[in-house]
Amino acid sequence: MKSEIVEPTIKACLAEIHAKLKAAEQVAKAAHACAEAGGVTEAVRVSMDIEQLVYEAGRLHDAAPLPARMERD
Repeated sequence: MKSEIVEPTIKACLAEIHAKLKAAEQVAKAAHACAEAGGVTEAVRVSMDIEQLVYEAGRLHDAAPLPARMERD
């Protein structure tokens, strides 16, 4: 893979990881607010959205170093 493609690709992956984790943070804050207001059941329901965001961030994290590895080969 050409080096002019590798760096922007890795940066894009890292930016997307950041966006996913920020979204997960917002969901966690909303769930916490629900729980603090006495809506524990609602808090758990809201918090379920965190799982997909963290999963996607994890897969992006797995993929981020791949372009650099391909460049070396």
